[in-house]
Amino acid sequence: MSAQRGAPTQDERVSAKKPSLPRSFSTSGSSSSMPEPGASPRRSPQGVPFSDLQHIVNADGQHLFCRYWEPTGPPRALVLIVHGAGEHCGPYDEIARKLKEEMSLLVFAHDHVGHGQSEGDRMVIQDFQVYIRDSLQHIDLMKSRHPNLPVFILGHSMGGAISILTACERPTDFAGVVLIAPMVQMSPGSATPFKVFLAKILNHMLPSLALGSIESKWISRDQKQVEAYDNDELNFHGGVRVSFGMQLMGAVARIDRAIPSIGWPFLLLHGDADSLCDIRGARLMFEKAPSSDKKLKVYEGGYHCLHHDLPEVAESVLREVTSWVRERLPDNTPSSPQGS
Repeated sequence: MSAQRGAPTQDERVSAKKPSLPRSFSTSGSSSSMPEPGASPRRSPQGVPFSDLQHIVNADGQHLFCRYWEPTGPPRALVLIVHGAGEHCGPYDEIARKLKEEMSLLVFAHDHVGHGQSEGDRMVIQDFQVYIRDSLQHIDLMKSRHPNLPVFILGHSMGGAISILTACERPTDFAGVVLIAPMVQMSPGSATPFKVFLAKILNHMLPSLALGSIESKWISRDQKQVEAYDNDELNFHGGVRVSFGMQLMGAVARIDRAIPSIGWPFLLLHGDADSLCDIRGARLMFEKAPSSDKKLKVYEGGYHCLHHDLPEVAESVLREVTSWVRERLPDNTPSSPQGS
């Protein structure tokens, strides 16, 4: 993003010296505070100085790696993409480019604390609210640089849960929320009464104990996508800690309490063969949320990452997302609720 378009100031605690990034990512031209003499520069977990990476600094002083997809002309809306647990925002490039190129939307994203190229212990969070707080910080920054534009959120998996709770904190601020296989309920196999009871005990005794990892075979029916996930060094391939699992359960409980008050527009896309996020959560949200502008589309046989599932499914997801967002841009009238 060029300085002429409102580059973040030093007070906004954003560094954006030009990095070597793919062409689809924009760069901004602000400066960051100079390190103290003799101090080592802050580096990403991969060893890259943050002075060479686009990033924001959150309220805890942690550096979060960011990506921006900026249209060539004036943007019509802002879209925050919120990635899921154990991954990073890089794999959302295709969706982001589609929104940028077809509708001139300014798309932005960051790697959550403890994920990808951001600081923080891998897959460790003291409070799920940190994810929501950081998302609102990033949104506020972009709104300050591009005021009076509609704001959308697109979240996948755990990112869907973050998106829901973020929108619930400011229910009148968002033009729409797109949810791809959102974590609205825990999967039945991972949240049996006994396992929940055991997790609560272990959380007090051994919070860092690693349990099972995310099984990549359930990510997609496209083996090439599974291999890409396995080979992506920015993904977390270790075991999920007990303490992290407890934070996920707490988030799901918050969503359950919030659903009866959800009035903002939302699109739900979910595969009925998703083994990682229970589709019953999406159906519950669609049925119980009082929003007058909502849609649920179910993909028969679809796995967890619908945007990386079989080519025909991934293409359908792109069409659904772009058409739904387009209808809610200025000068378009929202459609009535519908289910499928």
